[in-house]
Parts: sequence; C-alpha cells; structure tokens
Amino acid sequence: MTTVDIEVQSGRRSGTALVPRDPEPQKAADYRSDQEVRWCPGCGDYVILSTVQAMLPELGLRKENIVFVSGIGCSSRFPYYLDTYGMHSIHGRAPAIATGLAVARPDLSVWVITGDGDALSIGGNHLIHALRRNVNLKILLFNNRVYGLTKGQYSPTSDKGMVTKSSPAGSPDAPFNPVSLALGAEASFVARAMDSDREGLTDVLRQAAEHRGTALVEIYQNCPIFNAGAFDALKDPEQAPHRLIRLRAGKQIEFGPVGEDGRGAQVVVRDHRGRLAVVPRSEADPKTILVHDPGDDDPSLAFALSRLSTQDLSTTVTGVFRSVSRPAYDDDVRDQAALAREARPPSIADVIAGPETWNVPERSES
Repeated sequence: MTTVDIEVQSGRRSGTALVPRDPEPQKAADYRSDQEVRWCPGCGDYVILSTVQAMLPELGLRKENIVFVSGIGCSSRFPYYLDTYGMHSIHGRAPAIATGLAVARPDLSVWVITGDGDALSIGGNHLIHALRRNVNLKILLFNNRVYGLTKGQYSPTSDKGMVTKSSPAGSPDAPFNPVSLALGAEASFVARAMDSDREGLTDVLRQAAEHRGTALVEIYQNCPIFNAGAFDALKDPEQAPHRLIRLRAGKQIEFGPVGEDGRGAQVVVRDHRGRLAVVPRSEADPKTILVHDPGDDDPSLAFALSRLSTQDLSTTVTGVFRSVSRPAYDDDVRDQAALAREARPPSIADVIAGPETWNVPERSES
C-alpha cells in the first residue's frame, strides 16, 4: 500500500497521519454507483454529481477512504449515487456526525452534502460550530433558495416576499448570505460556485479537497420545479459579464465586458470610507483597485467581498474568498488523547485516597 503524508500545522502529533493512496489510475465511472439517479429533469444536482465524480479520481485516494455524509433534502440523496462509503443521516445533523467520523478516522476524506434548508435552518448550529472548530470536513452547501424535497416552502435563503406554499402572502424573512455566515464563523476555507459553471466548480472543489480543515463551498443550484430560473441572470451570456465577479488569487478584482486592453470594464476598489465599492475602471485610482488575497489571516476583507453579492444577483462574487491554515479540531483532539494515554493512569486506590476528599459533619441529635 502506498501512502502520502498529510501536512499538519500545529500541536504535538502521536504519529504521522497517513492517507492510503490508490496505486491504480481512476476515472469518473469508478465513482458511479449502481443506483438509478433520481432527481427532477433539469435539476442542477445532476451537473454537480457528475462534476464531483470527475474530480474525485484526481485525489488519488482509495474509494474506501472517502466518505460522504448527508442530511435530509434533494441534495442529500448524493451518497446513494457515489461508489464510496456514505451515510444518509438526520435532518441538519450531518456536520455533527461527520465531525465524529473525522476525529475517529484521520485516514478518511470526509465530505458533507447539505442544502440551504438542511444546513441553515434546523442544522444552523451544527454548521457554524463545525466551521469555527475547523474540523477536517469538506461541506458542499447546495443553495436553490427553496425547500425542494418537501414541495416548495420558503427557505433561509429565499427572497424576501417570495410567495410559496408556506408563505402565501410572501416570505417575511430576511435571507441569509451563506458565505458571509461562514466567514463570520471564522471558517478557514470559504468559496462559492454555480452548478452550470463546471470549470469554476471543479477548480473550487479541487482546492477544497486539498485544504486541511473545514472547507465550505456554497453552490448555486437550480430547482426547476419550485424555484425555476432563480440564477438565470448569472447564466445568460449577455447579463453574466455585468453581474459576475470571479475571484482569482493575486489578480485585480475586475469584471464586466473586456476591453481592448484585456481588462474588465468594472473594478472593485476601497473607497474613501474604507469600504469596498464597484466603479468603472476608467474612474478608478489604480492604487485603490483590490488585488485578491484569499490567504489573508484577517477575514475582514473576505467578509466585505461577500457583502458585494446581492440577493437580486445584480452583483455576485464567486471563487475562493478565504483559504488560510490554522489548527484542525480533529488533529488537536487526537493530540489530547495521545497525551492522556502517555500519562500514568491512576489506580483505584489513588482515586479513593486522592486529594479531593471532604469531611461529613456528624448529624446533630437536637
């Protein structure tokens, strides 16, 4: 069996963690299960599934060392369709179950598949604590801005005023921005992609897979039945260049129709108030144009970039917002366990006659 070392960033290690590699080259077909894929025609999940199946062989891992854990929802059927280990778990609890697996089995690549309802409503606390702890998980959050499996109720990412079966007068809720939420929880890797952008999605998934710690990828995903065309403006060849801001590490943040100089017509700058703003390149001071640095330890700028994305999709930022190295929760837990094993365990006599003793006063007969 060949192996590859996992780089770890902190603490005392009881031994080098080894991830089994597959010596034989793999292909996408190796990751297709024998189950019939059953989503509605036109569902964005089909594209995401085929993209993941095509990306997994690049990892070079044995299939038995890859696990997909899902919650409840249309997206959570994912484990059935992958020829890896997997678990269709409990509504909202996939990050908690996956955390236990990551702690107990450092030789596994653990992935979580969830949706905007599963992750951000009943599973909200499980998600934010997995992010802040920096558990070695890859979380793919499919966002179609509606509850699909339970037939079209509004979700935590639905537009305010959206009319659904559970909001006939329009949703009164303010929607979440999942990327902002993740960055606010100090996630070490945060990205966004679209189901229809196979190249961009593959690149983000590849970077997430290589990250040690929690990697959250929000994926805009079309639900053709209950929220059809929610992201059509970002897929239209005429509108997309005016709306999509694609982040590239080390490059100026620009978008819009490309001019003769090969540069985008619009740029992101830091204005006189210190805030981020979108302005025409022709009006921008070159010194104020932002160059993207996802490796910045301070998440403030990444958070500001996430706020440029609007619910109406007039501007939408995609790509990797943040990718930084910090200690992984499961590595630290295993370190603690190793130190505890090395310490001399107390005997029963030590426990009985130990320093934590007390006197019980005699009961008064009066």
